[in-house]
Amino acid sequence: MTDTATARPPLHDWTPRALYIHIPFCTNKCYYCDFNSYVAAGQPIDAYLDALEREMERTVAELPPETIRKVFVGGGTPTVLTPPQMARFLAAVNRHFPIAPDAEFTMEANPGTTDPDKLDAMREGGVNRISFGAQTFDNGLLAAIGRIHEADDVVNSIRNAKAAGFSNLSIDLMFGLPRQTLQQLADSVSRALELDLPHYSLYSLKVEENTLFHRLYERGELPLPEEETEVAMFEHLRERLGGAGYGHYEISNFARPGYESRHNSTYWHNEPYYGLGAGAHGYAQGERHLNVKGVQPYIDAANRGLPRLETNPVTVREAMEDFMMVGLRLRAGVRQADFARQFAGVRLADAFGTEIARLLAQGLLEETPGEEGYRLSERGVPLGNEVFGAFLA
Repeated sequence: MTDTATARPPLHDWTPRALYIHIPFCTNKCYYCDFNSYVAAGQPIDAYLDALEREMERTVAELPPETIRKVFVGGGTPTVLTPPQMARFLAAVNRHFPIAPDAEFTMEANPGTTDPDKLDAMREGGVNRISFGAQTFDNGLLAAIGRIHEADDVVNSIRNAKAAGFSNLSIDLMFGLPRQTLQQLADSVSRALELDLPHYSLYSLKVEENTLFHRLYERGELPLPEEETEVAMFEHLRERLGGAGYGHYEISNFARPGYESRHNSTYWHNEPYYGLGAGAHGYAQGERHLNVKGVQPYIDAANRGLPRLETNPVTVREAMEDFMMVGLRLRAGVRQADFARQFAGVRLADAFGTEIARLLAQGLLEETPGEEGYRLSERGVPLGNEVFGAFLA
């Protein structure tokens, strides 16, 4: 086996086929959110869009793109842009990046921020998939986590999106919220399934630093569900979504066949991607970068050059560890053929034989039937973080 301490991973010699763009503006800051986002009121949004286009220009000059097959616009809440701003932004994306006619082009949205004019601007600009942050259909819980929409806003937003011609739609739901009961979650799942969407993302609350919830947690003032209740919530989600015909294709994601998130598969397969915007991460040619985070600092940095906060080379060993940690999030698991393709023929057993053997013996991993590879066992699914951590040096 080659020296993995300093060598570059051969995988990342190819040009990214995926593009992530960050719009850091929101209508308000939710109590659990640690994303790089800022309340839009009073922010220099047009100047930010100018800076973003300058980063696009410099990015494609430094690393000319081939065909882009997956685009994801996240935030923040990209749909706080006005229809003219939205049209201008999407025109710039299409001007600088050669996007395939059949590309998946996703935009995150908050319920209540997508009026018909904005939806028309999104469709005209190439967006063909929308992911709405619903979180819960319980209005009391929505208020308790700092959301400003109500349950009916989700229903109306989905209706408007379908009327505008969008069929590839997803919503996020959260569980493990303060004082949330299993019955409240069950009710939200019922409301979500009534929308008859092709994709659902279901996340447990994580208390992150630099959030209001973290400050409350530190003071003992955040009444979270007990661990066994949260485990029961996750099992309930799996049962309900599976029973409704949705494939549990990734730990937190369920989809009808053919509607799995293609952009997020870039991350789960540890593949390269362009990352643009304030605080955006990118991964290309064996390097990861992080952009300057603040809005005005980002604008100033983009006026001078590429707005990098830091750039770090990734060793082969680090890339292999990443491959395992993100790949095992997929219910299909990791395949020997994919590992060998990314790492010049190296076998999984040569790189991680000891770790794999231990996890197999513990019943947390199992061999993939019909092909050479490994996946989380049923016992391993709720203990995923323990499994992923086993592959860190």
